[in-house]
Amino acid sequence: MVPLTEDDRNASPRPHQPSGSDRYAVCADRNETPLERYDRNFGELLQELRVLQTGVQILSAFLLTLAFTPRFVSLDSTQRAFYVGTLLLAVLATLLLTAPAAVHRVLFRRRAKRLIVEVSARLTAAGMAVLALALAGAVLLVVDVVLGRGAGVTAGAVTLVTCGGLWALLPRVLGHRNGHIKPAGRDSSS
Repeated sequence: MVPLTEDDRNASPRPHQPSGSDRYAVCADRNETPLERYDRNFGELLQELRVLQTGVQILSAFLLTLAFTPRFVSLDSTQRAFYVGTLLLAVLATLLLTAPAAVHRVLFRRRAKRLIVEVSARLTAAGMAVLALALAGAVLLVVDVVLGRGAGVTAGAVTLVTCGGLWALLPRVLGHRNGHIKPAGRDSSS
């Protein structure tokens, strides 16, 4: 993707006025300008974040309360390390998945929608990766306490592989099958 120039950021928007500029050209497949496409993309991204934030909130709440349960004192040092690491991953996932709201708030009305969408999409992808690690850590910890270390490591690994399969591999396979995955280097913001 070509980054926006200062002129692009400061130009007055001209909705539905296609010109020689790619910024205002109408996208034939949806009959929308690139600016309208960025608005739609950001709306879709917000819907995805609503789903993700529910999961990360539940996980974080579980982890935050766990340290105050009577059984927590019986954890060994390795289990406590898993707990702290998983808690920190859940907090990082929460920060990454809420950062798009902060980016939008700071750049709101500054004609930076393309930048907002691009940065927010990257933050969301990073947040999902960290969330997968946090979920795997939480499963590892719980299964370790209940069934033992070997079972915990296996369950955590299966959880991580399943997240990777469902969140990364499956969408790519489906996209390739339907011809919707574009080659690297092309604008994939639609």
